[in-house]
Amino acid sequence: MNLQPRGNDSAPLVEELREMVAHTREEIGRTVDAPAAKAAVKAQAMEKAADLKEQAVAKAAVVTDQLRESAVQAARLAKDRIPAPAVDKAAHAAARLQATAARAGQLAAERTPDPVAGKAGQWAAAARAHRMPLVVAAGALGVLMLVVRSRRHR
Repeated sequence: MNLQPRGNDSAPLVEELREMVAHTREEIGRTVDAPAAKAAVKAQAMEKAADLKEQAVAKAAVVTDQLRESAVQAARLAKDRIPAPAVDKAAHAAARLQATAARAGQLAAERTPDPVAGKAGQWAAAARAHRMPLVVAAGALGVLMLVVRSRRHR
């Protein structure tokens, strides 16, 4: 655009300048609004994510409560269907078994010599530290025994 005065035609020049200013203002407005719009989208997305999270937590709580109630109801039904003498007998047998196991463990601990107990503790610690190789070795030994046994019966 030509900004030189044209003599008597100053009115068109003023109009051109006003149009240029208006156009520049629009461009500046769009430039300023762009980051604001992006920020608004990000804020909306964050708000939506928070809402979805709240909904998911609420839904999980409802489902958990339903599952818990179902489990309680199933336990009640199972308990109602098992006769009382059977429940008492099972409880008595469990208590007797627990007492026998405790007594056997105590006797074994008392009668085991200290060096043997120390070695057994070391072996148990080593087995716990190297579980996977021990399981693989036990599996291989089991397969080997099955193969030997099957060949003997042929």
